[in-house]
Amino acid sequence: MPIVRVSMHSGRTPAQKAELARAITDAIVKIAKTTPEATTVIFEDVPRENWATGGTLACQPPAKA
Repeated sequence: MPIVRVSMHSGRTPAQKAELARAITDAIVKIAKTTPEATTVIFEDVPRENWATGGTLACQPPAKA
């Protein structure tokens, strides 16, 4: 039973998540040779203030070069 966790910034609509869940499920079914019913997709919305890349919070303006 594949379980796929998707972490991304908050702000996607339910329609966007539904479309993404379908696309991920289709790929898992095709590649992992399983069924849609056995595939679970879990979305984790992460606020920008809880996400950092390269030592900079996503809610902060980009560092100047």
